[in-house]
Amino acid sequence: MHQQYGGRDTVAAMHTAPSDLLITPELFEIRRMKMPLVRPFRTSFGTETVREVMIVRVVTDRGEGWAECSIESDPLYLSEFLDAADHVFSDHLAPRLFAHGPMRAEDVAGTLEPVKGHRMAKAALEMALLDVQLRAQGISFQQYIGGTRASIPVGVSVGMTDTVDELVDNVAGYVTDGYTRVKLKIEPGFDIEPVRRVREANPDVLLQVDANTAYSTADIEHLAQLDAFGLLLIEQPFGEDDLVGHAELARRNSTPVCLDEAIRCLDHVRSALALGAAHIINIKPARVGGYLAAVAVHDHCQALGVPVWCGGMLETGIGRAANLALASLPGFTLPGDISASKRYWTRDITAPFEMVDGHITVPTGPGFGVEVDVDFVESITFERRELTAG
Repeated sequence: MHQQYGGRDTVAAMHTAPSDLLITPELFEIRRMKMPLVRPFRTSFGTETVREVMIVRVVTDRGEGWAECSIESDPLYLSEFLDAADHVFSDHLAPRLFAHGPMRAEDVAGTLEPVKGHRMAKAALEMALLDVQLRAQGISFQQYIGGTRASIPVGVSVGMTDTVDELVDNVAGYVTDGYTRVKLKIEPGFDIEPVRRVREANPDVLLQVDANTAYSTADIEHLAQLDAFGLLLIEQPFGEDDLVGHAELARRNSTPVCLDEAIRCLDHVRSALALGAAHIINIKPARVGGYLAAVAVHDHCQALGVPVWCGGMLETGIGRAANLALASLPGFTLPGDISASKRYWTRDITAPFEMVDGHITVPTGPGFGVEVDVDFVESITFERRELTAG
């Protein structure tokens, strides 16, 4: 069966005919790794110097595929976290896929729908099977979804720093590197003055801010001071469930409001837009349940003329490749948080993605178009589990 996304089935959302290729998953390998960041990344959730990464390899009768599970170590961004994902993979999600038997990647969401929530974990399994399916068919993810651009203008997300001078210096480096857009993380006590200083130093750069739910509606007047800086948007200032508060902010302040944590499925997009709670939508594929659902969100927003952009979760080359292909769809009119590999990693688990003139080339190889450095993955893995039908 087709999983329904807002009254349209997956076939319509994918701009292509459904696959006739059936795949039987035989084994899911779940790996957890630790990857040091090039520099500390500070948000309102805390500061990371080492990123714990989970990847999934699926072995099937049609070959193997790889996916990235974009879940945080702790339930601070959303309710999902890695230890819980370990449990839900083994006890709830993988058994349902094994029991289903031969399937297409388009069937995964419907098969897992009885399990409530856990969209990011579901997204990883769907991604792995989609990689297998596309590789077996010899087509790229970009070709499959109908992406149109060969390269993508990309932005950079800049974490908070101990001093404003340090922040200004960091931003100057990224602007020199050629990033077409800069996003600043903000929180109460680190907002107006840092933004002012960065804007004064970079009067022409595309600039936006991300609050990661750090404010409340009591801060609307305070946040109005950001209107002076010509920002592209303010991202998710209030709690993930506070659509009414975001609608009030959107009415009272002139900086466009973008939602991130509040958007976990297409129904949330509909509600947010109907309430006037968002002018712009950040699409993070894992957060909305996978790349197939992400395309459906894109389609819905494009039909309404609502701008979207591709958010990032500090992905490795696996997720970065898929995000680039997704962002090649025509509705992605704002630069996303994709960035070159060296922004985060000294060494990636795939060949690095390089930025040239503010753009990164979209992979065109079969599947998601990257090959995993298995030896390097083995060297940084601290936990490995195999899930099988038996």
